Amino acid sequence: MAPKGRRGPLFEHAFSPQDAVLRDASRRLGRRRFLTVSAAAAALAFGAGAPARGASAARERPAARITDNPFTLGVASGDPLPDSVVLWTRLAPQPFEPDGGLGQERVAVSWEVALDEFFLFTAQRGVAQAHPEYGHSVHVDVQGLDPGTEYHYRFRVGTWFSPAGRTRTAPAAGTAPKGLRLAAVSCQAYHDGYFTAHRHLAEDDVDVVVHVGDYLYEYAVDPAGGARGYTDVELPDVFNRETETLADYRLRYALYKADPDLQAVHAAHPFVLTWDDHETENNYAGAADEKGGPAEAFLIRRAAAYRAYWENQPLREAQRPDGPDARLYRRLHWGTLAQLDVLDTRQYRSDQAYGGGPHAPGPESDDAARTITGVAQERWLADGWKASTAVWNVMPQQVCFSQRRFGTAADANVSMDAWDGYRASRKRVTAAATAAGVENWLVLTGDVHVGYAFDIKENFDDPASRTVGTEITTTSVTSGRDGTERPSDWATYMAANPHLKWYDGRRGYVRVELGAKEARADFKVVPAVTKPGASITTAASFVTEAGAPGLNPA
Repeated sequence: MAPKGRRGPLFEHAFSPQDAVLRDASRRLGRRRFLTVSAAAAALAFGAGAPARGASAARERPAARITDNPFTLGVASGDPLPDSVVLWTRLAPQPFEPDGGLGQERVAVSWEVALDEFFLFTAQRGVAQAHPEYGHSVHVDVQGLDPGTEYHYRFRVGTWFSPAGRTRTAPAAGTAPKGLRLAAVSCQAYHDGYFTAHRHLAEDDVDVVVHVGDYLYEYAVDPAGGARGYTDVELPDVFNRETETLADYRLRYALYKADPDLQAVHAAHPFVLTWDDHETENNYAGAADEKGGPAEAFLIRRAAAYRAYWENQPLREAQRPDGPDARLYRRLHWGTLAQLDVLDTRQYRSDQAYGGGPHAPGPESDDAARTITGVAQERWLADGWKASTAVWNVMPQQVCFSQRRFGTAADANVSMDAWDGYRASRKRVTAAATAAGVENWLVLTGDVHVGYAFDIKENFDDPASRTVGTEITTTSVTSGRDGTERPSDWATYMAANPHLKWYDGRRGYVRVELGAKEARADFKVVPAVTKPGASITTAASFVTEAGAPGLNPA
């Protein structure tokens, strides 16, 4: 935990006046949630002094005064629409300094979108402001693009050019594209190894990358970089503590974003992202932290984590946090072929039952009032399915949706942190999919650091019950360090869960190709992540036919 004494100067330096901040934060949080929030903490977490839609009191730094490369954290794009895509970068000539080396001055950043990699045929260009209040991040929602088109983009500050990125727009609404190639990734603990899977994914031919959570980890990273074991470079001590403040989270994103493999995959493909727990704190649930501390104090931390997440990802203004709240769940389309309903199962969930550890289902976990999505998001999901005309309804989300029993006994434990701990929620969502006539339901999951392929059953306790969808769980990029093909519990899990069709413990990602007649999932794995440069192979492939839910070996 961070020393308490370090917080005061950071807050006082950044924001004032405190009384106005308190009133604003109280209005946003509500009186009961805000009673114990200090003025200093509120000032940082709730963004006093943040620019209002482009306006900033910060003076502008002339480009000539930026003498070091400001694009050390790379570029990214995300959330492609038929006529728009979000472009991102963050200026940090000194990425491991709290202010990135730019102090409290704003910087004008030129951006350019072209039809070719040489930037001879410009499609759009403009100027954006990198505000110190947002960590000198830049989010450009480029409008007026052509649907179904590949574009190249870059940024410029003075004489400095960013690396060039490649992105694409979604097909036009109402059109029927032949296919959608996506990759699902999750769980990339920097201290557990190299992002080798991302390097391979950067070279893969996919349309979009879906990141389903644990983009970073809040845990301390020692000077050696954990399992990376640097011999010639030591990381600064600022990383050797758990993230708690806005400055901590910003620095941790800088550490991750400085990785060349992560930069490569962002530059190669547009991303669609959602968070899980480690972007904030392990196993948090709504306003409840892992250790059962005061909700008011945790919401301060959550506000800092959410703000840093938005600052460091290619997300639109609609996803920008308002204090400790952010509307991350959203819907994207790929013509009439696919509808992507991106969920947030952390921010609105009830606290985990039975203390949050593995436990057999019981009255506490099965309480019908418990929810993993919150009422509003659950209704939004059901309404979206009712209106869907897509061939495939894809649900990117965080934790295992399908039942996952840890033993063969009738009262075997399950995870209280996954949908097994929220069975009433799962039952309602499954019923909503059925009621909406969703035939081709594909759930994309992360979290567990292994690869799974599940048939989603109408009744998981009856193997003969109807299969209503497919769940593909991607393994981690690094989390858990070097994996193994068959973990020690492999035989038990396969016997205890007849709907589990495949289980592998190696690192990598999942490549999914959707077509009009079938979906194919290829599990890509690397043998090791504690040493760089590992090769990649396809460990298994499955198909599910449109109109006939259920996985079959390819």
